[in-house]
Amino acid sequence: MVKIDLVTGFLGSGKTTFIREYARYLLNKGEKICIIENDYGAVNVDMVLLQDLYGDNCNLEMIVGGDGKEAHRRRFRTKLISMGMSGYDRVIIEPSGIYDVDEFFDVLYDEPLDRWYEIGNVISIVDAKSVSELSGVSRYLFMSEIACAGKIVLSKLSQDTDAQNVMGKINEIMAEFGLGCSGKSKAPANEPKGDKDEFWFSPEKHFIAKSFSDLTDSDFENIEKAGYRHASYVKLPIEDEQYNPLFYFDVAMPEDKLRETATSLFKDEKAGHVIRIKGFVKTGENSQAELNATEKEISLTPIVSSKNVLIIIGEALDKAYINDIFKDYCSQVSL
Repeated sequence: MVKIDLVTGFLGSGKTTFIREYARYLLNKGEKICIIENDYGAVNVDMVLLQDLYGDNCNLEMIVGGDGKEAHRRRFRTKLISMGMSGYDRVIIEPSGIYDVDEFFDVLYDEPLDRWYEIGNVISIVDAKSVSELSGVSRYLFMSEIACAGKIVLSKLSQDTDAQNVMGKINEIMAEFGLGCSGKSKAPANEPKGDKDEFWFSPEKHFIAKSFSDLTDSDFENIEKAGYRHASYVKLPIEDEQYNPLFYFDVAMPEDKLRETATSLFKDEKAGHVIRIKGFVKTGENSQAELNATEKEISLTPIVSSKNVLIIIGEALDKAYINDIFKDYCSQVSL
């Protein structure tokens, strides 16, 4: 059977960067793998960032969405069926930053996929900088995406990051939705302990707090054996359009203007709650940059790509307002 791993993480957590390192480890072991970029968006920027992995032992596939969860689920199932006899040792799924993990399990428990694929691991990437700032629906979505993880890899660590504090914050969020305790009110020692009296994630067992570039083969061996968990919690209704991305094609904008525009969008209440901006932008006559931005960090890296598209992801975005900002800098605004 083909092992299949799911790499989850909220918007901008660093899933694609982690997958690059994980895939290299698996390829060095001699595995034949396929990476599926499984996104609700109509354009997949992250797939471009993995192109250098493509080769005889690494294939890249994409599932595009944009017309509802059920259609997306059917495409996901069809893609896995078509790949079932391709001779892969492992398939790695990178979903969107807004994803219902139950879809992954539901599809793989269906025939004939349950005879071809074996669920290997659910690995969650968590941005250590943003955990304490999550609120409302984003807090629930964060919890739902990591609840089944067999291993959590903390990303965007710095010298002043208190990893133990981040782990505690994560367990507090899990406890809010009935998964484990928060650490603030554990049962007395003389009372029987149950699941709700323990942390959902153990600091010793479930977390890895290292920069991706510092992960060793031993770390990846640990991650490769992470497994997954089943989690039961009350599901909240999330409207399909609540987190729909906006797309801008053939964007041409000087680098300083691009940085200024991205910075202002994160602070502009009229735009809605912008969570992430990513893509490829023409910054000059013969120059192009990859933009990867969150409220905490904006990265602009020179790049040569055949793609020229900018994606804005967030909650309750005002499409007309944001379209007006970009209309003079692109060939097509979001429809």
